[in-house]
Amino acid sequence: MRRILKLALQKPEMAAASLLILLIIVFQVRSNAIFLSYDNLRGILGFLPEMGLVAIGVTLLMIAGEFDLSVGSVFALSPMTMAVLMTMGWGFWPALLVGLLFAAAVGLFNGWVTIQFDIPSFITTLGMMFMARSMTVVVSGGFPPRPDFKLIPTDLFIAYVGPGQMFRASFIWFVGIAILIHVLLSRTNFGNWVRATGGFLPAARGMGIPTARVKIVCFIICSVLAGFAGVIQVLRLGSPLPSLGQGYELQAVAAAVIGGTSLAGGIGSVIGGIIGAALIRVIDNGMVMSQINGNWFQFAIGALTIFAVVGNAWLRKRGRAMKVETDR
Repeated sequence: MRRILKLALQKPEMAAASLLILLIIVFQVRSNAIFLSYDNLRGILGFLPEMGLVAIGVTLLMIAGEFDLSVGSVFALSPMTMAVLMTMGWGFWPALLVGLLFAAAVGLFNGWVTIQFDIPSFITTLGMMFMARSMTVVVSGGFPPRPDFKLIPTDLFIAYVGPGQMFRASFIWFVGIAILIHVLLSRTNFGNWVRATGGFLPAARGMGIPTARVKIVCFIICSVLAGFAGVIQVLRLGSPLPSLGQGYELQAVAAAVIGGTSLAGGIGSVIGGIIGAALIRVIDNGMVMSQINGNWFQFAIGALTIFAVVGNAWLRKRGRAMKVETDR
């Protein structure tokens, strides 16, 4: 039992999972049992995929030792490109493909510039954040395009499905992608390469790992997931706006950090990123249900980020220090 406890304490997502349970209980009490009602849970789970997909991509990239501050802008650029092409007569699927290719191109550019010129990804993606947001406005012509949503198979993305129509179809996409990235990170050589690259780059290079390609692939995956999340939100809202995704880049980084991802790279998990995203959505919704001033939302996310980092560091330290009796 002591050995199991030691392993659990060293899991980076432990603090976030414990806090998520605690906040659910607190909001359930403060909201007079409304928080865990069917309708409210349905709403939380309906919004979670949009932030969750961005958080998964950012988590993967941070494990590889890099950052991407452009995901919020890509979140708007991909669906805007798709919508503009549809107003020009393109079908939904070709337009969606081009929108995601735009996102992939942004990720490729971010990765190539960062590695080719050996500059911090913080700077590269900060510049791309402004560039992609500007491109979104230019592509739209300053006005939101209005594609014919009757030609879009919305049932595949936003229709309610499952028992009692509890989930949106986007939640199924979210779960499938999360499982895929989790398997990629934990069951493949590529996942080992990602952790090694982020954990100790010189050693990874010495082992013959193609660290440059690993980072570029992670940049591309991160951008594509952000673009796809933006498409889902546009289909839910029924209109693409150049302002979509503003602030998502910092919320996604916060979700990854809250979920136990190390700022230094090499440590983290998809589950942790999802827990972090869920915490942000729970706080956002719980404050409304509890009639707490919404202006405290950003304060709560900031405090939670600091608390999670300190908590995870403390738990890992206690886990490493805990003595475990060996079998004789």
